[in-house]
Amino acid sequence: MSNKRDYYEVLGVSKGATAEELKKAYRKLAIKFHPDKNPDDKEAETKFKEIAEAYSVLSDPQKKARYDQYGHAGMGGASGFGGAGGGFTMDDIFSQFGDIFGDDSPFGSFFGGSRGGSGGRRAVRKGSDLRIKLKMNLSDIAKGVEKKIKVKRYTSCNTCGGNGAKNGTALQTCGTCQGQGQVRRVQQTMLGQMVSTSTCPTCNGEGKIVSERCDVCFGEGRQLSEDQISIKIPGGVSEGMQLSMSGKGNVPVRGGVAGDLLIVVEEEEHPDLKRDGNNVIYDLPVNFVDAVLGTEVEVPTVDGKVKIKIKNGTQAGEILRLRGKGLPNLNGYGTGDQLVHVNIYTPTSVSSEEKKVLEGLRNSPNFEPQKGASNRSIFDKMKDFFH
Repeated sequence: MSNKRDYYEVLGVSKGATAEELKKAYRKLAIKFHPDKNPDDKEAETKFKEIAEAYSVLSDPQKKARYDQYGHAGMGGASGFGGAGGGFTMDDIFSQFGDIFGDDSPFGSFFGGSRGGSGGRRAVRKGSDLRIKLKMNLSDIAKGVEKKIKVKRYTSCNTCGGNGAKNGTALQTCGTCQGQGQVRRVQQTMLGQMVSTSTCPTCNGEGKIVSERCDVCFGEGRQLSEDQISIKIPGGVSEGMQLSMSGKGNVPVRGGVAGDLLIVVEEEEHPDLKRDGNNVIYDLPVNFVDAVLGTEVEVPTVDGKVKIKIKNGTQAGEILRLRGKGLPNLNGYGTGDQLVHVNIYTPTSVSSEEKKVLEGLRNSPNFEPQKGASNRSIFDKMKDFFH
């Protein structure tokens, strides 16, 4: 049986406490038992970890629901801390709960992911993202495609290795922060003496100062270059969809993690086909005689042209389905169809001979509009089509 205290008891709140009440209780206890207010007090540090664990569970709706139902037995490793006093560091707590106080408060730096001294962690800088537009036709969208494109972006300087120093070695330890990248500040508050940390203004958090700049990148640690990047686009993408390639954006000044390359899909208009979700639509003009007698015609698809049969007596507005001739679902759930919409072409002018033939047919019983299956309304046809 677990010897952990009840999380609600740890925070001193009832089981029905609101999110705001939980946050308020946690804030109060975090200040009380913060290690910087209780130096070398192992008991205070243990309690600080305990309330951090309790809040991490009760502030998460899913974890809270599981805890309310099963207690500690149902949590396993779900708290994210491995138990009070378990396998996590104080810095893990500081980085987890920065939003509780905000960076502008006297306590914000305690929870912002960095602490002063030898145990401090320096934030990893990330470069800016790049955004490009990639044009794709329906054929590419249907099959998926791998394209190689050229992108101008900042990459790490090969000469200095990205630190901006001449030959990569002309560096010296920052005298302001002594190489820590952060400076500590002691502040008197109504709750007592509080210690906060901030980025060193001299080295901008790098801990090192360039004594002699690199001759190639002039101290920036990066160069503008043109890279050829291979991009795999899955089938089924659509207009405006954005894909991301991690680490293919710009490298920041003097080291860090490269940003991302964002690829925005631009769908090229097809001369004959219109897209409707995963289906494609084609308007097929059929002359009156072919509609009456039936024929075989060629229609374009995303894969090329195919032949289809027009049965005798085909009506205007009829929809023919070519199964699987549409576009794939992006998530892999099947493929759409091609819908061929039949339009009966009516000539706007005829010759005298043609007119005589048509006049002879005008009163033929077969040319009298009939009510029945062949003359059902467009609403009935659409109802059959989608069921």
